[in-house]
Amino acid sequence: MSDVQEYPEVFQEVRGALNPGRLKLQSNSVTFKNIKTGKVDQYQSTDIEAVHWLKRARGNCLKMLLNNGTIHRYDGFKEMEFERLASFVSKYYNSELEKVDIAMKGWNWGQADFVANALNFKIDNHLAFEIPLGNVSHSTNTKNEVTLEFHQNDDAAVSLTELRFHIPTDPNTEVDTVAEFYEKVLAKADIIQATGDAVVTFTEVQCLTPRGRYDIKLYPTFLQLHGKTFDYKVPYTTVLRLFLLPHKDSRQMFFVVSLDPPIKQGQTRYHFLILLFNKEDEMTVELGMTEEELKEKYDGKLNPEMHGLEYEVVSKIFKAITQRKITVPGSFEGQQGTRCVSCSYKAATGLLYPLERGFIFVHKPPLHIRFDEINCVNFARGSGNTRSFDFEIETLSSSVYHFVGIEKDEYGKLFDFVSSKKLRVKNIDKNKSGKGANAGTGAMSGSDEEGGDHDAYLERMKAEGKQRQDDDEDDDTDSSDESFNPGESGSEVAEEYDSNPPTTDSEDSDEESDSEPSEAKKARKEQKQKEKAEKNEKKKAKEKKRSKSAKTVSEGGKRKSKKKSKREKGQPKRPQSSYFLWLNENREKIKEDNPGISITEVSKKAGELWKKVSDKTKWEKLAEEAKKDYVKAMEQWNNREISEGGSDEGEGKDSSPKKSKKSNSSPSKKANDSRAGSGVAYKSKEFISSSDSSGEDKPKKKKLRKDGSESEKELPSEPDEATPNTSEDSGHSGKSGSESGSD
Repeated sequence: MSDVQEYPEVFQEVRGALNPGRLKLQSNSVTFKNIKTGKVDQYQSTDIEAVHWLKRARGNCLKMLLNNGTIHRYDGFKEMEFERLASFVSKYYNSELEKVDIAMKGWNWGQADFVANALNFKIDNHLAFEIPLGNVSHSTNTKNEVTLEFHQNDDAAVSLTELRFHIPTDPNTEVDTVAEFYEKVLAKADIIQATGDAVVTFTEVQCLTPRGRYDIKLYPTFLQLHGKTFDYKVPYTTVLRLFLLPHKDSRQMFFVVSLDPPIKQGQTRYHFLILLFNKEDEMTVELGMTEEELKEKYDGKLNPEMHGLEYEVVSKIFKAITQRKITVPGSFEGQQGTRCVSCSYKAATGLLYPLERGFIFVHKPPLHIRFDEINCVNFARGSGNTRSFDFEIETLSSSVYHFVGIEKDEYGKLFDFVSSKKLRVKNIDKNKSGKGANAGTGAMSGSDEEGGDHDAYLERMKAEGKQRQDDDEDDDTDSSDESFNPGESGSEVAEEYDSNPPTTDSEDSDEESDSEPSEAKKARKEQKQKEKAEKNEKKKAKEKKRSKSAKTVSEGGKRKSKKKSKREKGQPKRPQSSYFLWLNENREKIKEDNPGISITEVSKKAGELWKKVSDKTKWEKLAEEAKKDYVKAMEQWNNREISEGGSDEGEGKDSSPKKSKKSNSSPSKKANDSRAGSGVAYKSKEFISSSDSSGEDKPKKKKLRKDGSESEKELPSEPDEATPNTSEDSGHSGKSGSESGSD
């Protein structure tokens, strides 16, 4: 058997509340660390007097009774763990793990037995319930009754405020049973009474929380704050930590006392007591105890008279009386040599101190965040100001603290500090930033074992998103639908008054000899049209890619919302990922397990459950099959679109000659009206006709080029093309008409 046993899911009962923590049983000691406050309770195994095992409503309870009368209770043990605990206790703690029977009768009368600092109420010699007398805040007695009042705990779901015991008189004895019961309660109750003289008194101390000037009186078991309006009594058992922090101006010092449970004033809770001192002020105080008493009780750490700087004297006395260590800033040093950075939290300015094991913000509201409860940190861009940045801390309980307005010069120092403490930075790769907070430290010192693990689920979702984006681009490039662009058409009419108009396909076709067969001519034209269509498609694809990558800014300053590409009727839908296939099957089950859950909470809960799924092969296989079916369906869809696009092009070829015939009449008239006889008129007439125009112009061009007897000057005097005069012209027109018809 190992000499160490750990139980990570154990609860400690503190004033009616069950605080989660980690229990560690060693051969020579017992250690419990409170997850909420980080407080560590430790006692030696030689101090253990008895160990009991009790039944609870949920699970079992392990009760440790010490020699000094203190009782520690730990809940959350399972029945199967009894044997292992019993053998461990008997081997190392020189005691037996005793099972305590619980009374099952619902009687309200029985016997009261005082054991250590607890009151056990028994029925037929069986324990019915027990009351920790340390939770009693006040007690009163009457003729036959004793009333107990209890400390209230904000963390407890249900609190017991008062309990009354009726004690009947016994005529056979002369002892006053009511008075005896009352005295036993007062002997163990946690009742704060300012009896006797204070150890030391500090007058007119400036406090930031609670605000004002108070006289601080330190008694052996508690401290008292006496102000003009309110008085507070704070037991030393509620003091968690002490901090001594230098102000950024190097002229003042903060002395911070962390409290749990906090000071209460109405509905206000003060978790921190913050005192402010000037660095140069000195003081001399006299303690109300002799040198022998101080040496015996505080091991010579205090003197009957103490002199020095105010903050040094106060911190030294607090440390000795409360028996708590003082935390000071560690290795961090800001840009200006200070131990803190200026920032704001919830619209209140303050100072953020990076410590060796956490962060503390002073002063309104004061915050203390330990490294072992931090999930990750984030450096964010400041809103509206380029000279500052924001620092965000996210805890394991999903609480986020935003510290804004930190100067940009502090970024490098703060980032180096976070990296040195191995805290996970949210906007940096997890594998590069260490495994959680305090990686490498022990579990009982507050480690975050799961903080920096590689998130395979996140990587898979990123890959699926990237693949889906690639599919979108492929769909865009394969699309056969194109918008009409007049400037890209090769058969458009050239401008009449261009000085150097571009050449058209009609010249190339006219320069060919009439001896070329009509089928070869037709095939040549089809080949040219295909080449142009391919060029246009490539050009449009490039323009689409440029438009996607380019950043456009609207004139009004508002960003245009990105419109979703509309899916055509009958187009296959994209396949679902493995996560969504799993979610569709388990959605109803999640709603049944969490009644009343909202839609957003369903998605959040589903993401958490999906991360915990160990075997995802079933859903990944279904996703792969769906993707294969989608690829095949898209191929069939694209082939259908290509075939439809080809038929549309054929119809366009047949309709183009008709359009060109209609457009020939008006430009020819304009050309005939200009009878200047210059070469400009000849060029405009030649280039006005389209590539698919009727053959009426073709014999004239051929005649002009073959017959050298006719000159260019005779062209303006020729009659209109629509009414040829000579039979030769009409013959040529008939021939060309037949060719154009065949085309």
